[in-house]
Amino acid sequence: MTDLPAQSPLSLRGLSVTYGDKPALSVVDARFPHAALSAIIGPNGAGKSTLLKASLGIVQHLSGEIAFFGQPLAAARSRVAYVPQRASVDWDFPTTVLDVVQMGQYRRAGLWGRLSAGLRAQALECLDRVGMTDFATRQIGQLSGGQQQRVFLARALAQEAELYLLDEPFAGVDAATERAIVDVLRELRAAGKSVIAVHHDLSTVAEYFDHVFLVNVSRIAEGPVATAFTPANLHATYGGRLGTAPFGLAAE
Repeated sequence: MTDLPAQSPLSLRGLSVTYGDKPALSVVDARFPHAALSAIIGPNGAGKSTLLKASLGIVQHLSGEIAFFGQPLAAARSRVAYVPQRASVDWDFPTTVLDVVQMGQYRRAGLWGRLSAGLRAQALECLDRVGMTDFATRQIGQLSGGQQQRVFLARALAQEAELYLLDEPFAGVDAATERAIVDVLRELRAAGKSVIAVHHDLSTVAEYFDHVFLVNVSRIAEGPVATAFTPANLHATYGGRLGTAPFGLAAE
């Protein structure tokens, strides 16, 4: 299908997406690194979430190539986990925390979807990793925003994927939840997994991430935080609307 690099967990070539007659992404190329924490940053409406959704086939792309580990999504789906924006989830759906986490195990449960005691134990272990074991029987609608985000991260962990795509994982969460999520993401990286997250807080990019992709409809810059997260690239991405406060920026 494609000659995009197999060593990259997600690579894009010429990706374009439109909503009606409005371009959301225009001829975007990207190559995210293996076993790294990567941030996608840009202003509101820049196409950050669209990039993830188009890669996953949630929204249609107009043109371009998308490869996961050098393969089309259909061939690599079991290797990819996705955590959507919390605001996009129906939290009134009548289900428990443990049920939500076990939804991430259905692909491994076999044809009839029978979840074994071993899978249940693994789901509880994933809840423990995000500090939510005590909430296993709680209805998801009864949780705080930060707790809900932890549960969806646990569901992604239960998939035992190699690539984790997260859309604004820190939006609207408390400081303790943010620290807990960062710790889990670092554990994934240490285990050789790859993480790509849409991120909005520029002040934590240098602390949390290894790699950064800057986008504003088109690709502005991409690379290691140490070299790509620069004042010039940020001003090109945000249209010069940033202040002069430091963001742990690389030297130019």
